[in-house]
Amino acid sequence: MPHKIFLSHNHNDKPLVEAVAVKLASIFGQDQVFYDSWSIRPGDGIIDQMNKGLEAPEFVFFFVSKNSLASGMVRLEWQNALYSASKGKTRIVPVRIDGSEMPAVLKQTLFIDMHTIGLEAATAQIVAVTQGSGSFTPQHEGFSNLSYARTDNADSSIDIVVTASHLMEPNPQFMLVVTNGESEVSCSVNNNAPALSGFNPGVANLNGGGTANGLGIRPLNGALTPSYPVRIKLTKVGSTPINLIDVFHQKGEKEWVAVPRS
Repeated sequence: MPHKIFLSHNHNDKPLVEAVAVKLASIFGQDQVFYDSWSIRPGDGIIDQMNKGLEAPEFVFFFVSKNSLASGMVRLEWQNALYSASKGKTRIVPVRIDGSEMPAVLKQTLFIDMHTIGLEAATAQIVAVTQGSGSFTPQHEGFSNLSYARTDNADSSIDIVVTASHLMEPNPQFMLVVTNGESEVSCSVNNNAPALSGFNPGVANLNGGGTANGLGIRPLNGALTPSYPVRIKLTKVGSTPINLIDVFHQKGEKEWVAVPRS
C-alpha cells in the first residue's frame, strides 16, 4: 500500500524533520508517513524501501537545505517526485529550512519557508496542506534552534555567542541571569551595536535560596540567522566577579526558554 506522505531530507536535518514526522504520524498514522528512521528497519534493502516509499505518495515534502541539496540520494528522491507530479500522481511541496536558494526547477512552486516562520508554524502549514508502530523512538523532540558558547576572558569579562543552527529568529531578545547587582555588571552586543537593554531584579529563584537578576537585551540590527550570530559581552563594573547562571531567549510574549550551552 503506497504511503500518503514521503519526507525527503538529509540525515543532518533530522532534528527538524523528525518533529514534523512525529506530528504527521500522530494525525495520519505512522504507516502513512514514509520517514526512513521508522520505515527502513534493520535488514531492509535501503534502495528497495526508498523505491516503495516513492511509489506514488500523495505528498512529497522536500526539506531544502545546504545538506539536502548536496546529497545525491535526496536529489534522486525529489526529482523522482517531480516527475510523478508532472504526471499528476504526486504533489511535491518544498520546505526551506535554511537560507539555501530553491533549485531553479522548483522556483515556480509555492514553498513553505520554515527558515523564516519557524518550526511550529511550518509544521502547522504542512499538516494543513496534507489534510484535504513500529519500534521507532523519537530522538529529537527536544530540538533547540539556538545554542550559546561562553568565553571567560582575562579581564573578567564574559563573551557569549548565541548561534542559530537552522532557522532565522526575527526579533531575538535575551535574558542573562546573574547574581550580580545592577551596578556590578553591564552588557553590550556585536561590538556596541544598537540594542535595547534593561535590568530586571528577582527574575529567578536560586536552588540554595535567594533570587537572581536578569540583564535583558535585544539587538536592533536585524535578525539572528545561522550565518549571523548574536555576540554579547558582559563587563565587570567594580570588584565583584560576574556570576552568570543561565541564558534565556524570549519565545513568546510571556514565555522564556533556556538556551542550551554548546
